[in-house]
Amino acid sequence: MPSRAADAATDKPARRDGPRAQASRPAPSGPARVMQKLGLRRDIDLALHLPLRYEDETRVLAIAALREGEPAQVEAEVRSARVEPRPRRQLVVRLADASGELVLRFLHFHPALERQLAAGVRIRARGEARTGFFGREMVHPAVRVVVPGTPLPQVLTPVYPTAAGLPQAYLRKAVASALERAPLGELLPPGSVPAGLPAFADALELLHRPPAAAAPAALEDRRHPAWQRLKFDELLAQQLTQLAVRRAHARRAAPRLRASADPGSLRTRLVAALPFTLTAAQCRVVAEIEADLARAQPMHRLLQGDVGAGKTVVAALAAATAIDAGWQCALMAPTEILAEQHFRKLVDWLEPLGAGVAWLTGSRKGRARREQLARIADGTAALVVGTHAVIQEDVGLPRLGLAIVDEQHRFGVAQRLALRRKSAAGDAGTFEPHLLTMSATPIPRTLAMTYYADLDVSTIDELPPGRTPVLTKLVAQARRDEVVARIAGEIALGRQVYWVCPLIDAADDDSEAPPPGGAGVDDGGRAGAARRALAELRNATETQAMLAAALPGREVGLLHGRLPAAGKAAVMSRFVSGAMPVLVATTVIEVGVDVPNASLMVVEHAERFGLAQLHQLRGRVGRGAAASVCVLLYGTPLSDTGKARLKAMAETNDGFEIARRDLAIRGPGELLGARQSGEALLRFADLDADEALLRQARALAPRLLDHHPEAAAAHVERWLGSRAEYLQA
Repeated sequence: MPSRAADAATDKPARRDGPRAQASRPAPSGPARVMQKLGLRRDIDLALHLPLRYEDETRVLAIAALREGEPAQVEAEVRSARVEPRPRRQLVVRLADASGELVLRFLHFHPALERQLAAGVRIRARGEARTGFFGREMVHPAVRVVVPGTPLPQVLTPVYPTAAGLPQAYLRKAVASALERAPLGELLPPGSVPAGLPAFADALELLHRPPAAAAPAALEDRRHPAWQRLKFDELLAQQLTQLAVRRAHARRAAPRLRASADPGSLRTRLVAALPFTLTAAQCRVVAEIEADLARAQPMHRLLQGDVGAGKTVVAALAAATAIDAGWQCALMAPTEILAEQHFRKLVDWLEPLGAGVAWLTGSRKGRARREQLARIADGTAALVVGTHAVIQEDVGLPRLGLAIVDEQHRFGVAQRLALRRKSAAGDAGTFEPHLLTMSATPIPRTLAMTYYADLDVSTIDELPPGRTPVLTKLVAQARRDEVVARIAGEIALGRQVYWVCPLIDAADDDSEAPPPGGAGVDDGGRAGAARRALAELRNATETQAMLAAALPGREVGLLHGRLPAAGKAAVMSRFVSGAMPVLVATTVIEVGVDVPNASLMVVEHAERFGLAQLHQLRGRVGRGAAASVCVLLYGTPLSDTGKARLKAMAETNDGFEIARRDLAIRGPGELLGARQSGEALLRFADLDADEALLRQARALAPRLLDHHPEAAAAHVERWLGSRAEYLQA
C-alpha cells in the first residue's frame, strides 16, 4: 500500500490529470518514484530522513557587511538583469540595497529565471560572496522573490540527501507533511533511554527545524544530544532484531552432529591423512564449531580468517563430522573457480577415505548434471560442492545437516536463506541444517559486534608455518616497462606471474572492477564519469597482447568472467600445471586460486580497487617457498582515498589491520553493506565514535525482549520495517 507521504506528494499531479486519473491511482512517477527508490515509503521513513546540513535563511546582511568566502543572505532590489555573451554566456544580475551593490552571476540558467529577476523586483539571495572585477559578487546563489516586509524564517533551512529528479523544495514539503502525520510518540519504557538524551519526537523536531540560534556546525557534526538519541535508537533496533534472530535459531531443531574420536571415523582418518599439522588457531575454531554441531539447535557461525589462514580444512573437518553422523553437507561458493578450488581439495582429502563428493555448477548440464543429482538424492554423495546451482529447486538434499557458505558477503540474502532453508528430513522429523559461513575478509572487532550480533564468530588469527611474507611495491604507470622486465626475470627462474586488469576489452563499460570510488558503490551522480574513466584504462585483452609480444616464446593466458566454464577450466588447468607462466586476468581470480609457484602479482590501476580486494589479490602469491612480490601499478593524480589505500597496502600484510583501515576509509555501510543486499542498515551511527552507545544498546536489547516485547517490536518496525528480514541471513 502506498504511504500517505507518497500519496500526498502525488495529489497535485493527479488533480491536473483529471478525476479518472485520481480514481485509477497510477504508480508513483517523477519525484514520488525517486522517493520510493530511496526507501522513503512510509511517513516514518521521511521523518527519519535527516538533513545533511543547514542553510541559515533566518538573517539578512547588508551588502556592505558581506565577508569574503562566507555564506550569507541579502535582501535587495534588482537594478538590472541581462545576458552577457562574453567571456562565456551568463546571466548577470545587479542588486542594490542602502549599503551598496552586489552582482549575481548565473553560468547555467533557464530563460524563466531572467524573466523572474526583472528590474524593480525585490529578492533574497543566498550564497558565498567574493570579490570580482566589478566589486562584490555571488556565483549561482539561491534566489527567492519576496514581497517587501515578508518575515524571515524562524528556523534553519534543512538540506536533505536527495537524488536526481527529487528537488530539495519537493523533498522538504514531503518531510514536513510526514512529520505532521507520523506517529512519533515514545516507544521505549521509562528509564530505557541513556541519561541526558531528549525524547524521540523532540530530537526529530530539533534536527528538522533547528531554531535560528542553533549553530549549524554543532548539528552537522552529529554530536548534538538529538543526534545521539537517534543513533542510540538505530543501534537498539539492530541489536533487538539480531538478538531476536539468535533466539529464534535457538528454538529451532537441528540434528546433533557429534564429532567422533573413533579411529575408524572419517574425521579421525582425515586428520591423520592431512599432509600438514593444524595450527593452534585452527584447532581452537574446530573445537568451537564441533561444540555447536553437537547441539540440537542450528549453528549460525561465521568463520573468518586472513588470506591463506586455512579455512578450507576447517570446513572439511566440519563436513566430516556431519558425514560421520549420517548427514549430508553442502558447500556453496560464489564463483566456479572458487568452487572448483574447494572441490579439488575436498576430493583429494575425502574421496580416498570413502566419502563421495558431488560437483554442481550452472555450466554442468544434461546427463552429467542428472548423474550428480542422482548421487545427491540417494545419499551416495555425502558432500555437495558448487555455486548457486546447489540451491536450485531440482537439487534434493534429503539429509542436509550442514550448509557451508564461502565468501558469504558475495551472495544475496535470498540465496543464503534458500540454502539454509533446504530442510533435512530424517526418521526423527524435519530439521534445519547447521550453517557455517566463511569470509577471508577479516572484520574489525567493533564491526563484527554490530553487524554480526546474531552470529557466533570464530577467528583464525594465525597463519600456517611456511607462508612467505609478500613484499608490496607501489609503482607508477610510467615505470610499466620495468615491471615487464621483472616478469621476464621471474619466468627465467621458473616461476609464474599474475597480471590483474580491471577491464576485459576497451569497449566494455561493465567492468568487473569497481568504479573510482573503490567499493563498487555508485552514488548516482558519478556513473557516467566512472564509465568514461574506465574506458581510459588498459584492458586485459591489450595487456595479454603486449605481454605476449614482450615475452616471445612464452605462453600468456587470459582469464575473465565472460569465458565459458570450459574455457576458464582449460586456462586455469594450464596455469596450475605450470605450463603457462603468465596469466592475465580480471578480478575473477580474487579468491580461491592456489598456485604455490606464482611469485609475482601485478595489479593494474590499483588505486581503483578497494583495500579488501587488493589484500585478496595479494594473497594469491606467497603460497610457496619463493620470495613473492605484489606490484601495485597506479595512475596519477591519486585521490586522497587512493593514497590512503595504497599506503595501507605497502605498510602491512595483516588482514585485520587492513580491515581496520578499510573501515576508517570507507565506513561500515560500504564495508559490509553487501550483507544487507547492498543497503547499509546503519545510516547515522559511527562505530568508532559511538561505541559507548552501542554497548548501551546491547545491554538494553535483552531486557526489552524479555520484559517489554511489544515495545521492542514497535521499535524495530519504526526503524527497519521490511528491512528487518535482511538481518536473518
